[in-house]
Amino acid sequence: MAIQAHLAELERKHRVLEGELHDALRHLSSDDLRIAELKRRKLMLKDEIERLKFSTAGTVH
Repeated sequence: MAIQAHLAELERKHRVLEGELHDALRHLSSDDLRIAELKRRKLMLKDEIERLKFSTAGTVH
């Protein structure tokens, strides 16, 4: 169950970053480097989520 809790936390962080990115894109004064960093972090989380889902797909009974 620890993996499921970790997966849920990663998904929560992904949603938070998505909100931050959405807010940054709405404001014209947002720094392009900040937006790029948010996108990079969001993609890294998505990759980790997918990796965990794939690795647990074969072990779920």
